[in-house]
Amino acid sequence: MTDAQPEHKSVLLDEVLAFLELNDQSIVIDATLGLGGHAEAILETFPFVEVIGIDQDAAALDIAGERLSKYDKRFRSFHSNFSEIAQVARDASVDAVDAIIADLGVSSMQLDDVNRGFSFRSDAPLDMRMDPTSGGQTAAELLETLEEEEIANVIYKYGEERKSRRIAKWIVERREKGEPIQTTAELAALVQRAVGRGPKDKIHPATRTFQALRIAVNDELGILNKFITDSVDLLKPKGTFCVITFHSLEDRIVKQAFQKLAGKCFCPPRIPRCVCGAEKRVEILTRKPVAPTEAEMNANPRSRSAKLRVCRKLAQ
Repeated sequence: MTDAQPEHKSVLLDEVLAFLELNDQSIVIDATLGLGGHAEAILETFPFVEVIGIDQDAAALDIAGERLSKYDKRFRSFHSNFSEIAQVARDASVDAVDAIIADLGVSSMQLDDVNRGFSFRSDAPLDMRMDPTSGGQTAAELLETLEEEEIANVIYKYGEERKSRRIAKWIVERREKGEPIQTTAELAALVQRAVGRGPKDKIHPATRTFQALRIAVNDELGILNKFITDSVDLLKPKGTFCVITFHSLEDRIVKQAFQKLAGKCFCPPRIPRCVCGAEKRVEILTRKPVAPTEAEMNANPRSRSAKLRVCRKLAQ
């Protein structure tokens, strides 16, 4: 087991457990298994429940598998992206489940692994793929192939970075000189020069750009709506769906998807009938997202931006 595991802190753990209503026959899917913190807590709290874990990071699966091996047949894991939850359920010979949890975003292990290129705190190849075996484009390759306007749009849309055009311009200028951005340190230095840093700034100037590229490389937002719909399809009546997000773009998608599944229509007012697909299939249990306590934020600073939204599938 790696040294990283004891330091791993699962976010909003008690809050997730409080929403789960499980019995001895229940099956739970942890759609973003990570190092297995949420899965372990569920297996400990509900002694007869079975947990199916999904993760696209093979290294995380190995660590979680060792950590949870003591639960024997009550735990199974699958190397896959959470967007493939329906296929994973078929592979596991499961028709419906009692609860699904998802802790979105990059894990502590991935941030701390210098070689993965998620963080600007250490110099490393600019990779950012959640699944390094996927064969998909790395962040460095993305910056080498996109046009200047496309880079700017990615950084603005996914990072909400106001100086995205300047950053994109400087990235392309380096590329045209035969000096493409290849490492995290190169990108962080360029962004810091482009954005600047005031004495009152609480976050590093490169934070938003790194977030944007990570989202783009892994298509995190593009797959989220499908995942939410497929998850609700997979739940049993009265089944619980818990989603933890870490930035406003994710949270907005989850919020609106839950609202639409709760029957809220998003069509323009003058349209005579609903065409957006709103259908009352769930009850939203969190009127406002649940945030970490001050104690948790002090113990685990990475939890500060976490938000938990929960819905329950209606009885049919």
